[in-house]
Amino acid sequence: MSQTKFLLSEAQIPTTWYNVVADLPKPLDPMLHPGTREPITPADLEPLFPAELIAQEFSTDREVDIPGAVIDVYQQWRPSPLVRARRLEKALDTPARIYFKNEGVSPAGSHKPNTAIPQAYYNKQAGVERLTTETGAGQWGSSLSLACQYFGLVCEVYMVKVSYQQKPYRRGLMETFGASVTASPSELTEAGRAALAADPNSPGSLGLAISEAVEAAVKSGGTAKYALGSVLNHVLMHQTIMGKEALLQMELAEDYPDIVIGAAGGGSNFGGLALPFLGEQMRGGRSVRAIAVEPSSCPTLTKGTFEYDFGDTAGMTPLTKMHTLGHDFVPPSIHAGGLRYHGMSPIISQLKELDLLEARAVPQTACFEAGVTFARNEGIVPAPESTHAVRAAIDEALACKESGESKSILFSLSGHGHFDMQAYIDYFAGKLKD
Repeated sequence: MSQTKFLLSEAQIPTTWYNVVADLPKPLDPMLHPGTREPITPADLEPLFPAELIAQEFSTDREVDIPGAVIDVYQQWRPSPLVRARRLEKALDTPARIYFKNEGVSPAGSHKPNTAIPQAYYNKQAGVERLTTETGAGQWGSSLSLACQYFGLVCEVYMVKVSYQQKPYRRGLMETFGASVTASPSELTEAGRAALAADPNSPGSLGLAISEAVEAAVKSGGTAKYALGSVLNHVLMHQTIMGKEALLQMELAEDYPDIVIGAAGGGSNFGGLALPFLGEQMRGGRSVRAIAVEPSSCPTLTKGTFEYDFGDTAGMTPLTKMHTLGHDFVPPSIHAGGLRYHGMSPIISQLKELDLLEARAVPQTACFEAGVTFARNEGIVPAPESTHAVRAAIDEALACKESGESKSILFSLSGHGHFDMQAYIDYFAGKLKD
């Protein structure tokens, strides 16, 4: 019988995260202070993050220990399955071997708890009482809501208004996990009030929601910190547990990916899967084609400029050297709310500049077409964000069909779409536009 699932035991959960900074051929440019434009110091980040996360942000160690308390929570769903998409292969009539790392098995239904859990843990250890954050589609907000519940923290989420309206069940999930959820822009912050004054009908953006969450944390009098779900070095590092598991699982499959694919909004999902494989390559191991897939309506890597920019709309965050569409860019209201971000992780941006990864932009309807094909063959409805990776994986498999090559393709199924069914309903009704 042909094997479909490649599973690890709980004893095989990685005990360290991988920090790609140690292996980059060219160091990252430093973050700059938003006021002085001088390189930022660890002390400059203290109003936002606890000391341990700041240390991880600046770390150059290749491996960083995962606390036992974090692994205890990870055991609820990790190691996540690696699955051979045999039915999809048959439907496509391709000689390619397609694998997906299924992160939709987490309690929140996506990869986001991989960093939400350690962030909540480190904040609790530091005596923090509240965490503020932003969320687009709600995958990050629901993950941090659950993590805060586990560690006894109050969670305040600013949800991009268009997603707040499109995805009431995601909002409901966050509230079930104990969080307060506010549509952004809101009247609660100066940044929100300014945005509403400029456009009372503003759909919001991740950059603006970040501004509101950062402002709420900074003005809390020290009782609150801010948590970010993507972009920063420590966030991508936490997500590498995906790729580290996948390396072991590909050994079980007696295979190795020729191509690694992930959807890219801020970079944590793509990076979490691809960075351990790229690390192997940079240390002299096997080469892979790494493909980051973004929406054509928010083409940060494919059309953005590589320069210093703010991570938020109001210009409160440090400036980072990254691919950006401009911090005041408001993307169209596509259903893949988690990919509607103007910037890209400095690590992913640097890898793109070094030609160590490829970037691809795909339109919304083509992604949903791929998502439906995947669902009808593999029985899992992908989140709108994940359909971007599915689209690229199918395209690469069809290219193998044309060339006759039997390549190994690995992609990240970053989350399930059970809270996104209105998007599929709109797709079937012909309401989605590119």
